[in-house]
Amino acid sequence: MCAICNKAFSTKSTLREHQRIHIGDRPYSCSICYKAFSQSGHLITHQRIHSGDRPYSCTVCHKAFKQKGHQITHQRIHSGDQPYSCEVCNKAFSHKGDLVKHHRIHSGDRPYTCDVCSKAFSVKSNLIKHLRIHSGDRHYSCDVCNKEFNDKSNMKRHQRTHSNV
Repeated sequence: MCAICNKAFSTKSTLREHQRIHIGDRPYSCSICYKAFSQSGHLITHQRIHSGDRPYSCTVCHKAFKQKGHQITHQRIHSGDQPYSCEVCNKAFSHKGDLVKHHRIHSGDRPYTCDVCSKAFSVKSNLIKHLRIHSGDRHYSCDVCNKEFNDKSNMKRHQRTHSNV
């Protein structure tokens, strides 16, 4: 068992490899960009960035992935499997990260704060969108009248004003 984080391991060698994370030992280095890793498997996965190798593919749609875990998670789109559920309201999710974000609804946690106006957000992408208000960045423009918007949903809503619906 790791004395620092109490994680259990079945062999001493995997424990030693894990402990490198805590002490900062990174003996495995990429020969292309020199990024260093504590575990050889992490280096192998990283090297796929340079090679473009995607050895794992979806059995349904054949989309290819660099990591086995990404392929497994992707396949939940096709199976509808939602293995993560909220203990408070029982809402189910296919990705663990989505459950973590969802928990913030119940806890009220808003860990992402705007440095300009101190408005807080529960999801990082909402902070990024909000920052466009202060910067004046307008990434979306109406293809009919060229009016610019800082948010795609606002642009879509505007575009409906041009239709005869």
